[in-house]
Amino acid sequence: MEPLDVPIAAWCLLGAVFAVMLVVDLALHRGDQLDRRPRAIAWTVAWIGVAVAFGAGVSAYFGSDAGEQYFAAYLLEKSLSIDNLFVFMVVFAALDIPAAQHRRVLTWGVLGAIVMRGAFIAVGLGVLTHLHAAVFVLGAVLVAMAFKLLRAPDRATVPRVVPWLERHLPWTRTRHGNRFVVREAGRVVATPLLVALIAVELADVLFAVDSLPGTFAITEEPFLVYSSNLFAVLGLRSLYAVVGDLLAKLRYLHLGLAGVLAFAGAKMLASPWVTIAPLVSVGVIAAVLAAAAGASVVMGRREQPRREPG
Repeated sequence: MEPLDVPIAAWCLLGAVFAVMLVVDLALHRGDQLDRRPRAIAWTVAWIGVAVAFGAGVSAYFGSDAGEQYFAAYLLEKSLSIDNLFVFMVVFAALDIPAAQHRRVLTWGVLGAIVMRGAFIAVGLGVLTHLHAAVFVLGAVLVAMAFKLLRAPDRATVPRVVPWLERHLPWTRTRHGNRFVVREAGRVVATPLLVALIAVELADVLFAVDSLPGTFAITEEPFLVYSSNLFAVLGLRSLYAVVGDLLAKLRYLHLGLAGVLAFAGAKMLASPWVTIAPLVSVGVIAAVLAAAAGASVVMGRREQPRREPG
């Protein structure tokens, strides 16, 4: 595929659409209470619909190959972000953050993620442009991450950043409503809400380091990388309310993500010699994730009678 000739107007349209959608998300989801599940599902479908509509526009303007790359990258980032939400839940539980304050942390977390991902994408694309041999390093990183996920770590384990922050950041265990800092004994200290926010932001940094090489394996077109990542982040607060109690039931999700990352790593490592069509990438990612979700549902139903008292 030839490099895309992306006009300035396309970048402006991407920025305008995302800015409007972000404002809508923040304006219509104010307050501390998370949406109830039906409303959260409706908004999640709406955000996915916006992403699909933008992808359809990419296909119409830049061609089907560009559209397929966009959808493959979006699907990869969206699926990985679902697993990352589980980390957020563990952080909130470890710091005893009430559900009423989750949205506030998630709001700032999403805004921080947008800025950090932009920086990571710029650096990553710059490295790949000037040092193409980095493709092998990133490919190896993806394969290593896949093997790490195959070991099925305990997803409920508290991220190491939380105890590290507790040791090194002056903070109080007493919650003070929606405040991030308070003054105690003459000094300014962090509240559990700020510790949770920092932990969430650092977790997203690690998530970006893990996930973006997968996107680069699918496409190195800046416009497609940026747009797929931005729309994958859009609506994460609604998605959090939807998948809250479902993540624990997706016991094989980590295996599906491992398969996706292994595929992306192999694709990147073999890129100098083998070209995989974008549509194939979309199909493989969708099939692997669907298989993992389906297996989780089937096994959950088979075991359900055993849990019921006799």
